[in-house]
Amino acid sequence: MAKAPYWLFVALLLVLTALQYRLWVGEGSLAQVTDLKHQIAEQQGENERLLERNRILEAEVLELKKGTETVEERARHELGMVKEGETLYQLAE
Repeated sequence: MAKAPYWLFVALLLVLTALQYRLWVGEGSLAQVTDLKHQIAEQQGENERLLERNRILEAEVLELKKGTETVEERARHELGMVKEGETLYQLAE
């Protein structure tokens, strides 16, 4: 059985080294994939938070379109408004 040429062994070793480099350090490496998975998880959490905020805002808009009760409540709490014929009593502590 003849021995393989030395240059073939060196070439295969270089190819193996290049592939290992890409696996651990280069583009698409395990570290980069892990980092991207972490970023995806963070973005999904942010998306869920924003979806919940949108649902709340949508419900508030529908309520404002539907009736005057919410408008009155906001006027009372935020602007301190009083209906005609009502008396406002403020208690100081």
